[in-house]
Amino acid sequence: MADGGMTLGRGHSTPIDNYKRGARVWHRHAELVWIAGELQTDVTFSTTSIRILLDDGETVEYPLKSPDQLPFLRNPEILIGADDLTTLSYLHEPAVLHNVAFRFVEKEAVYTYCGIVLVAVNPYADCRDLYGDEMIQVYRGVGKQVRGLDPHIYAVAEEAFYDLAEYGKNQSVIVSGESGAGKTVSAKYVMRYFASVAGSRKGGPGIEQRVLASNPIMEAIGNAKTIRNDNSSRFGKYIQLNFGDRYAISGAEMRTYLLEKSRLVFQASNERNYHIFYQMCAAREDPLLKGMKLGSADAYHYTAQGRASLLEGVDDGEEFRATVQALTEVGFSADAQRDLLKVLAGVLTLGNVQFSAGGGDDATAVQRDSSGAVRQLCEELYGIDEADLRLWLTNREIRAVTEVVRKPLNREEASRNRDALAKMIYAHTFNWVVEKVNLALRGTFSSSSSSPSKGAPKPQRFIGVLDIYGFETFEVNSFEQFCINYANEKLQQQFNQHVFKLEQAEYEREEIAWVRIDFYDNQPCIDLIEARPGLINYLDEQCKVVKGSDPGWLDQITNCPTLKKSAQLQLPKIRSASFMIKHFAADVSYTVDGFLEKNKDTVNEQLMAVVAATKFPLLREILEPSVGDLAQAAAAGGKKMKKTVASQFRDSLKDLMTVLESTRPHYVRCIKPNDEKLRFTFDPKRAIQQLRACGVLETVRISAAGYPSRWNYDDFGKRYRVLYPEGRAMWRDAPRKFASAACAKHLEEGKFALGKTKMFFRTGQVALLERKRTETLKASALKIQTRWRGYVARKRYQTIRNSVKLIQAAGRAFMVYRAAKYLQMHRASIAIQTAWRRHAAEKRYSQMRKAALAIQAAFRAARVRKVVLKLRYEKSALTIQRYWRGYMVRREEIRRLRKIIKVQSCVRRFIAKRRLRKLKFTATVY
Repeated sequence: MADGGMTLGRGHSTPIDNYKRGARVWHRHAELVWIAGELQTDVTFSTTSIRILLDDGETVEYPLKSPDQLPFLRNPEILIGADDLTTLSYLHEPAVLHNVAFRFVEKEAVYTYCGIVLVAVNPYADCRDLYGDEMIQVYRGVGKQVRGLDPHIYAVAEEAFYDLAEYGKNQSVIVSGESGAGKTVSAKYVMRYFASVAGSRKGGPGIEQRVLASNPIMEAIGNAKTIRNDNSSRFGKYIQLNFGDRYAISGAEMRTYLLEKSRLVFQASNERNYHIFYQMCAAREDPLLKGMKLGSADAYHYTAQGRASLLEGVDDGEEFRATVQALTEVGFSADAQRDLLKVLAGVLTLGNVQFSAGGGDDATAVQRDSSGAVRQLCEELYGIDEADLRLWLTNREIRAVTEVVRKPLNREEASRNRDALAKMIYAHTFNWVVEKVNLALRGTFSSSSSSPSKGAPKPQRFIGVLDIYGFETFEVNSFEQFCINYANEKLQQQFNQHVFKLEQAEYEREEIAWVRIDFYDNQPCIDLIEARPGLINYLDEQCKVVKGSDPGWLDQITNCPTLKKSAQLQLPKIRSASFMIKHFAADVSYTVDGFLEKNKDTVNEQLMAVVAATKFPLLREILEPSVGDLAQAAAAGGKKMKKTVASQFRDSLKDLMTVLESTRPHYVRCIKPNDEKLRFTFDPKRAIQQLRACGVLETVRISAAGYPSRWNYDDFGKRYRVLYPEGRAMWRDAPRKFASAACAKHLEEGKFALGKTKMFFRTGQVALLERKRTETLKASALKIQTRWRGYVARKRYQTIRNSVKLIQAAGRAFMVYRAAKYLQMHRASIAIQTAWRRHAAEKRYSQMRKAALAIQAAFRAARVRKVVLKLRYEKSALTIQRYWRGYMVRREEIRRLRKIIKVQSCVRRFIAKRRLRKLKFTATVY
């Protein structure tokens, strides 16, 4: 558990009297970082080991070698969950971590103050109700009383706006944190608040709508999915909101820092390129994209490498329409939007140009499969010469004093050549969009304008919102992490100095004797990076060398006597392509591979000339800065070199620091609570890394070095009036005098100070007062309990005695009443039995009589039915006999008639034959 001076809170003396059995302390834990426990033994000056019962039930033996190794004490229950970390009595790392975790998990509170810093923990949950218009109205117009409300991003914005309006001092809101911590969302809500409270008062849409519309545009072209965050900003952004005389937003300006161009050409597994490319592929049937022949995102090399084309819960087609709508609101015409998308489609198509080995050893050529992509890029999208593009993608010129040599590129060099061109076009397109957005935010943008208006008056009042990357350290750290961490060193230095000044200013304002506060000065680390000689200086020198290389730069660093003496630089003891810088947040090892190439950020001049000769007007306008640089270099005989990326970044940081130092800063530190993006889930290991890196613990350390705990006299009197009963009503009538007397009675001299409006306490003194208050209340409670229990016992005895008498009287009366009732019930039962028996007999007789009658009726009916049935059978038999006899008679008659007819027929035939014979005979005779 011992950490020496490395752990926040070490070195602060705490009375050993506080370490008694039962005292609540903190102990280091492998998974939870810190775990609460309870002392099982008293601690004295001769104690060599401590036994602690942890909250998980485990008992540990903790060796104690010096007083500095005493375990950290826990804060009183009243302070747990405080909305400002600096109000904690014990200010140390476990207290800070526990308080932030308690508010986040138990209270689901996203925000916590740490002095002037607002700590924002990403909840990974739908918290739209927390940022609605109703919430804006809660904080609107509150001014300095905003600290009386719950911590909120709107509170920071309101405080900045109030200070601007009240004191006329320019303000800045600095939002930082690692990827996925919620920086972009926080900055967006800050601007939304300003747009709401300082928007157009004319009733129509004003400049503030364009400010809000710039967010989806910049997210589309500057944000991407990373392993840690689905919408990670891959650039730093500073938006300056300008205010008019009536403190309405009159304009704005955006500055960007260090776009991650390498993401355009390479994405790790489960990562994506910039959102705009996936939006275009998803909406390829949109009229704006007609004729560009876009395919799915998986069909392009620049968007298929990460194999994560789809984002869960995100419709890229809808996002494309939102981006187009934002472009329209900013002032881009439909033609300008189409041309811009055409440039981006060309970048995608360029990435599909692949190379194959040619006839020579190193020569390469464009693959046949890529001919369609080259033709589409040259003829349909960019309007450039196809033969020249093929030539200079696979070749480069080497200029000597008197001759020019053309050298073929191998396959890898040709691919790098293509990627460099794509990165240059995209970076210039990004800058062009930013420039046009700035023109729109100043109200001077039109689709045909090619440059910002000159001579615009500088704003008198402004609030800047800085959304910048937090400290980064990965398994492999390269040039991008180097620049990002350099920027964080500069911001941390400005932050430390500002916190220190505010702390000292409050002591002066309260007329407290000067308290010397030492704070961590990271100037040596900054000098290591930016001074002469320094890392950037040597990197730029190596870029100027003809055969400069990454190992050559590392050799220069290794051989520099000044840098070798720097405690912030650690060089490898064995030959390795890496070095380590001891940053304020952590030690980071950088791999030098790729530093020179990324720092140069150059494109083959001949290839650049091919693209610069484009017939596409927008592309020519976008590339105008680079074409101008080439022209200047050619005029200077090729001696003038373009500024390196590191130098540009150093200069832009210097300008940013100048702007920030001219403002009153407000800090928002965003924390990513877990890597799985689980709702209101807090991982202590991840959180403590970020709290150390973002300066929260440094703020606490500076506060703890002086008088960290501060109380208003009225609040102190109300809470601790029991500690000085001699003062009677002094706590109410003369709170400052009461505070002086109470503290002098219970605290050592020098452990507290009385200011004009509040009193100040050293670390642990409030906890000591809480302990004494608890002991006083316990002693008083014992007296009260003694009297009360006696009174309650007597009262209870009297109540029981009276109750017994009452119960006896009621019991006797009840017995008499019950005997009388028994007699009544006996007589009543006999009467009831008599009536019941009579009723039962009558009912039984009636049932038997009804049954007999029913049997008689049934028997008689059966007999009648039998007679009737017999008669019916007889009648039916007679009817059958009648019909049968009639039938027999008719049949016999018919037979007789047939026989008669037959006899007649025979007789008549005989007579006829006989007559015929006679006639024949007669005829024969005659």
